[in-house]
This record gives sequence, C-alpha cells and structure tokens, in this order.
Amino acid sequence: MELSALYSARFSEPERKRKARLWRTLWSAVFAEWVQPNDTVLDLGAGYCEFINAARARRRIAVDLNPDTPRFADPSVEVHTASASELAFLADGSTDVVFTSNFLEHLPDKKVVAQVIAEAHRVLRPGGTLIAMGPNIRLVPGAYWDFFDHYVPLSERSLAELLLTSGFELKLVEARFLPYTTKSPLSRLDWLVPLYLALRPISSFVLGKQFLVVAERRTPQQQGRAT
Repeated sequence: MELSALYSARFSEPERKRKARLWRTLWSAVFAEWVQPNDTVLDLGAGYCEFINAARARRRIAVDLNPDTPRFADPSVEVHTASASELAFLADGSTDVVFTSNFLEHLPDKKVVAQVIAEAHRVLRPGGTLIAMGPNIRLVPGAYWDFFDHYVPLSERSLAELLLTSGFELKLVEARFLPYTTKSPLSRLDWLVPLYLALRPISSFVLGKQFLVVAERRTPQQQGRAT
C-alpha cells in the first residue's frame, strides 16, 4: 500500500493543522509528565510528526515508512525512513522514552507487533519509559475495521500482556483515554480539548475509545525479581 497517497487522502491540510494543535495540548497536559528535558525521545510510526514536534527533549527521533514524514518534521527532529521492527541505527539502551500512537494496529500481524515491542525494549535504557496509545478493539469492535489499513486487533489488556512478557513493568493502563478518531467533534473545536482533559476521567469514561498504556523497561533488579 502506498502510504503517502493513503494518508494524503485521509487527512486534509486543515485536519493536519488541527491535529498539530491537539498534540501540542496533549503534550503539555499529559505526556510531558513522562519526559525530561535531557531525554532522548523516539516516536515510532511518527506520521506527520505531531507528537515529536510538540515534545520538548534534548534529542527527538521520528521513525516512519511514509516518505512524506520528513517534510513535516521540525528541523531539529531526526527522521529515519525505516521499519519500527528494525532500529539498527540505534544502540542498545540509547533512548529514554519510546512513544507510539495509532501505529501498532497498522502492522501486518501480531508477530511484527511483538518484534516492534522487542526493539523498543532493546533501545530503551533500563528504567526507560514506553508510552503507547491506540484504538481499543473492545470499545469499537465494528468501526475498528472502517480504516482499510487496520490489521491487528488490540486492546489495553492484550498490549499489557505483551509488555509484561517482554521485559516491562506496567505503570498505567487505561482502557479509555481519547475518542476513537481525530475526526471527532472534539478535535474540531480547540477549546473542547482542554475541557475534555480537565474533565477526565469522566469525559474519558463517556467518550474514550482509545487506550493508553505506560510501561517501564525493567531494571536488572526488577528483572531478577520477575524471574
């Protein structure tokens, strides 16, 4: 599938601009909690770079197979047109935070999902943080398949199980975080996004269809206790 054509058709320029504003709000209100100014942050499946552009960190890295991704990255963001399951350009333990949003469900099968998580584990330092969000198959079972490039059904429970068996400790597991799609009314009015976040968890209970999972790569001490 030609990624550039698919996503150009799916998101218009005004929608991309709204998404960028949405992610700036999400960064300051939610994700900045897990990232320090001196961190190295890796965004897997960075797409149009909304998250990684909003992130404030010493080193920012975007990975995506979409050839359009470099055009949307800030000048200080490193962009690698590469598979997230093969991060050979990064050394073991070289990142502090790995982030991925609405990406894992686009992989061809669960074997590749596991490979991506294994690579994330490899490049994270011990004690480093993995942040993952995506559509929850338990909450949108039919609509999940309305996107042609959704292949892998995932929930917060299935991802948490994979992480636990892949060398991670769970820090936060939310079944309901954000609405299913950025095409929802929430993202069309900028003032609604801070209100939605301020009203969590009530707003998420009513409208949330995407999971949020935060996990930590086990340290040697934690690994010893786990075994």
